[in-house]
Amino acid sequence: MLRHFSANVCEVKLAEIAAPDFDLAITLNSGQVFHWEKASDGFVGAIGDRPVYIGQRGDVLLTNCEDEKLIRNYFALDHPLTEICASFPDDPAMNAAQKFCRGLRIIRQLKWECLATFICSSMKQVAHIRQISRKLRERFGEMRQIDDHIVNTFPTPQRIGQSSEKELRKCALGYRAKNLLATARLVASGDVDLGKLTALSDVDLRTRLCELPGVGAKVANCVMLFAYERLRAFPIDVWIERVLREKYFPRARKLNAKRLEAFTQKYFGDHGGYAQQYLFHHARTTPMRRAQGKLRSSLHDKGSRVR
Repeated sequence: MLRHFSANVCEVKLAEIAAPDFDLAITLNSGQVFHWEKASDGFVGAIGDRPVYIGQRGDVLLTNCEDEKLIRNYFALDHPLTEICASFPDDPAMNAAQKFCRGLRIIRQLKWECLATFICSSMKQVAHIRQISRKLRERFGEMRQIDDHIVNTFPTPQRIGQSSEKELRKCALGYRAKNLLATARLVASGDVDLGKLTALSDVDLRTRLCELPGVGAKVANCVMLFAYERLRAFPIDVWIERVLREKYFPRARKLNAKRLEAFTQKYFGDHGGYAQQYLFHHARTTPMRRAQGKLRSSLHDKGSRVR
């Protein structure tokens, strides 16, 4: 069945895809990806080199993309979300986050785009990350169009690798330009094959990612979760560290990264990445948290994910 996406220039026929137990807006605004923009009653963005409009009415997605498999895979509509949420620990913090984030899914991102984006995210707020992503796409990506909406694809490692640190700094990258350039050249040359890393164990994958310029433990865990579908990966940034300290270790005086990591792996288990994303989005968007002002990550390592 087809519907129409009304724009200022023409109409695009939209396919309908059943998407029960899914909230598109929460998912796209939860800090996993940074380039989707509001348009009409939905969002426009790119999946790889394909420009996509995506909207939602009830349990149905409306999209200009004729490849239903691509959409279902990207938004992980095959994840058994009910079972995943049922596996979460039964505690007040987790229950509140689960209720607030109902329908949030972990997107399956393209590996290079995810890696590059999170290298750029170090020590940055979400608005800054979106700005960097937009500038990289506009300066180095390829232009696509959906009606009167312009969409720019994320630049390939080859295109980034052919640029210079000076050029990349024009995209508000700062010191991250050097790291992004070095990693892009490793990937473009074939010295690092992101596809082959899929075969590695979680421990080996994290180690290998951390060898790349600009990748610390937190960025590595983000890439593992969002690009390699390692659902146990539990990135700990300033938001999550604060949640853990306040909700799970309120009386702890000595709480280091190693202890937090050990706790999250054991307590949250096989779907820790989902639990983390729910806790993260809830903490970042509830009014009480917003009123506390912006958190800064200057006291944290280069891999902090502050959004």
